[in-house]
Amino acid sequence: MPQEGHLIVKKLMLLRHAKSGWDDPVSRDFDRPLNTKGKRAAHRIGEYLREHHIGFDHVVASPAVRVVETIEHLAEGTGETIAPAWDKRVYLASAVSLLDVVQEADDRFDTLLLVGHNPGLEDLVLMMVPDKPGDEARDQVEEKFPTASVAEISFAVDRWEDIRPNSGTLSLFVRPRDLDPALGPDQS
Repeated sequence: MPQEGHLIVKKLMLLRHAKSGWDDPVSRDFDRPLNTKGKRAAHRIGEYLREHHIGFDHVVASPAVRVVETIEHLAEGTGETIAPAWDKRVYLASAVSLLDVVQEADDRFDTLLLVGHNPGLEDLVLMMVPDKPGDEARDQVEEKFPTASVAEISFAVDRWEDIRPNSGTLSLFVRPRDLDPALGPDQS
């Protein structure tokens, strides 16, 4: 039980699926798998989370193949089993729809990892974190939320349903290229 005056913080981590293979002959976008670089990037992000002791209590994820594979490679990197709650509403969802999913989260979880797609994840960060001068991490998200990147937003609330736009603090934004330049954009 929290002590009187103790600030409760909920943390929302957002992970965009890793790079998928557009040259794969699948009939549906939903079925597109990761490419080799995407698998490496998701694994490296997992290693980063492990190395920096960044964890989460619960995972909600899009059931798209590229998200499923991202989580598998993330888990290899963290060295832990990840058992997401698959939610079809997360597939290609808007920021408003993603916020609905987050606000429904069980309050016994303090850190929620949401794994999905752009532009919804990027828009959710921009909607939840106020635009302040000098916020380099938010500016980077606004520029681009690349595949396999992870953002963490902290909220001074004790219930997920109390999260509101412009009430979060972006406490982390890590792109695969920040960890390994070879995982950055392809150079032509």
